[in-house]
Amino acid sequence: MRESVLKKIKVPHTYVLLFLLVVVMAILTWFIPSGSFKTVEKEVSPGLTKNVIISGTYQTTSKVTEDGTDIRQGIFDVLKAPAEGVQAAAQVVAFIFILGGAFAIITKTGAISSGLASVANIVKGKESLIIPVMMLVISVGGSVIGTSEETLPFYMLFYPLLISFGYDSITTVMMILLSSQIGYTGSTLNPFNVLVAQGLVGIQGNPQLWLRCIEYVVYIAIAMTFVMLYARKVKKDPKKSLMYESDLRNKEYFISSQNDVDNIKFTARHKIILIGLGAGIVWMVWGLLKKGYYMDEIAAIFLAVGIFAGIVGKLSLNDMGEAFVFGLKDFAYAAIVIGMANAILVIAQNGQIIDTILNYLANGLKSVPVAGFTTVMLLVQNVIAFFVPSSSGQAALTMPIMGPLAELLKINKEAIVTTYQAGNGITNIISPTNGILMAALGLGRISLGKWVKSVIKLVIIIELAAMVFCAISAFV
Repeated sequence: MRESVLKKIKVPHTYVLLFLLVVVMAILTWFIPSGSFKTVEKEVSPGLTKNVIISGTYQTTSKVTEDGTDIRQGIFDVLKAPAEGVQAAAQVVAFIFILGGAFAIITKTGAISSGLASVANIVKGKESLIIPVMMLVISVGGSVIGTSEETLPFYMLFYPLLISFGYDSITTVMMILLSSQIGYTGSTLNPFNVLVAQGLVGIQGNPQLWLRCIEYVVYIAIAMTFVMLYARKVKKDPKKSLMYESDLRNKEYFISSQNDVDNIKFTARHKIILIGLGAGIVWMVWGLLKKGYYMDEIAAIFLAVGIFAGIVGKLSLNDMGEAFVFGLKDFAYAAIVIGMANAILVIAQNGQIIDTILNYLANGLKSVPVAGFTTVMLLVQNVIAFFVPSSSGQAALTMPIMGPLAELLKINKEAIVTTYQAGNGITNIISPTNGILMAALGLGRISLGKWVKSVIKLVIIIELAAMVFCAISAFV
């Protein structure tokens, strides 16, 4: 009954949700008082200055300016907002497009898929090892470079493999999707997550990288333990799986319709490409820590890695160009989501209600302990992630508001970034608006209801652990 209800629930498209939020924000400009804080230009890091709000200087302003302009947002303002939002987020959008194109070139060489297949072959016959090994590989990718959509081809590779080992189809989704989302939850260098969010609040150099590394280790250790216990239970007694009857039918389909993992070759060229990717990541880390690299520099690094991969992989110039364009198409959704999210802020800024909202939040949270504040922020980010599953889009929507709020309350802004990345990563484990999750479940013929039942305990545990780390982030 519950599953049938879930299937009948239709969640609007992300673009539709964001546009509706633009409309709601426009309506709010008619009812929420307009106002502003005084600001002062401040150097927030070497070579970077920012207008920082001054606490206690908030004043209300008229809805009609001295020159007669009505700042309440109407229908035409709503229609203009998406274009203005994309323009305002031009740097972030360009960054995502370049990375998407570069990774598409790397993917086209087959280096990533063959590398994973090689790992699978190494542990074949040692079935108890394949899950933690693959979870480690995929989660590191999620934490460092934002691996998510790139994992989709691996489901059809590992569904038959794990089923042949005596596990169920849910184990495959746990191994792949949980790993990438845990990587996002414990992001260390993820350019689509941490770096975008830090840039939006004026943080450079990733000062809490050490804490993010600890977070990642704790999260993935919890997840690995959970998945291994689940896999062991299912292998010992297959009837304990919610997918038992379904997998009896799926087993023949999966195994008969897939190529053998043994047939996938991990060539010397693939090894060189992956070494080049690793070198690019090391270069990025060095630049972040020593040179203050930001989006333009990181985009340049990964473009260089993409070109290197194409040359080593013997792709023609046309093949590289086509792959790059394919990557642009693949990441266009996320890029435009950022623009649409920014449209909400454009409306709020033009209506001069952001500072009013900040003032309300600041006054309401002044008496809340820091740990309570970060917990509330985490829960807020959980909810927002349901409507905006894109990590970059969520960052664009929330960071400009949460960052100044942290300044007002004299809380480390890194805590705001930590609450955001945890809220996004955790919610996307079970959210029906997460396209990657729904695609993975569809490939495995798994209902959302059965998936949620299987992982809800882990989600709760990770959420509680995240609350602790968010509080720590505010104090250090």
